[in-house]
Amino acid sequence: MLEVQNLTKTLTSGSQQLEILRGIDLRIEDREVLAVEGPSGSGKSTLLGLMAGFDFPTSGSIRIDGQEIAQMDEDELALLRGRKLGFVFQSYNLIPTLTAEENVMLPVELRGESPEAPSRARLLLEAVGLAGRRSHYPAQLSGGEQQRVALARAFAGRPSILFADEPTGNLDSATGKVVLDLLLELNRREGATLVLVTHDPELSRVADRIVRLRDGRIVDALRLKQNSSATRELEIE
Repeated sequence: MLEVQNLTKTLTSGSQQLEILRGIDLRIEDREVLAVEGPSGSGKSTLLGLMAGFDFPTSGSIRIDGQEIAQMDEDELALLRGRKLGFVFQSYNLIPTLTAEENVMLPVELRGESPEAPSRARLLLEAVGLAGRRSHYPAQLSGGEQQRVALARAFAGRPSILFADEPTGNLDSATGKVVLDLLLELNRREGATLVLVTHDPELSRVADRIVRLRDGRIVDALRLKQNSSATRELEIE
């Protein structure tokens, strides 16, 4: 479970204080699929980065499975991200000097599970339809293929929570649909909580719940369906 209480983020620009987030309260249940919407500048990507431990809030609380992360140091956050969290970036963020398989293996190796890394990477690349491209470097892959590698990498460490920041934002609609379907299928198999930041209504419609931000505040929350996590099964070992 992920709980956010009275979360704020303020940045200094010259002599001005810019309030990015203003008192966010949010509770995300295990295996829930949550979509975070809002116009540019609403604070949604900032919120995602704080929950993923990439930045520190100005004030407030962020708890993952009851563990407070807002006061952790960089080493503690790195350990948490390696053990519990996954992230899918809009710009893929693959390491250009590593093959697709090596990119996917990396989170497993960082967890100290190197013997398992090759088989885990191959299984996930097969799941996203790239078994035949595992020796290719990112520059040899299309944008859609790179994002599919990024999906496989995000799930490689078996995260309990997966964050995705505009995961289809750099893709055409047809490729974006393929990536979205793969993201949801992998999430169903792995049983992770999924938090999506998106402008894409197609992504929002697959969520259990939508939270809308404006000017750093939650202005609306809509439950689309009952969380079906109880019936989701783990199929990738």
